[in-house]
Amino acid sequence: MQNVGGIDKVIRIVTGIALIGIVFFGPQTPWGWIGIVPLATAVLGYCPWYKIMGWNTCPLKNNHA
Repeated sequence: MQNVGGIDKVIRIVTGIALIGIVFFGPQTPWGWIGIVPLATAVLGYCPWYKIMGWNTCPLKNNHA
């Protein structure tokens, strides 16, 4: 069940790539690996935090279960 919509996915992908880029460029801190989280939630189209909060940005039929 997806709960992450189009614009939300784009923001998550850009944020994830930017954070992972910190690992290789800039201050080169391992904290950049946290970018895997928004990137993974964008690819999967599902965010566990959204489920807990009852949020849904996916325009496909409100997928409530």
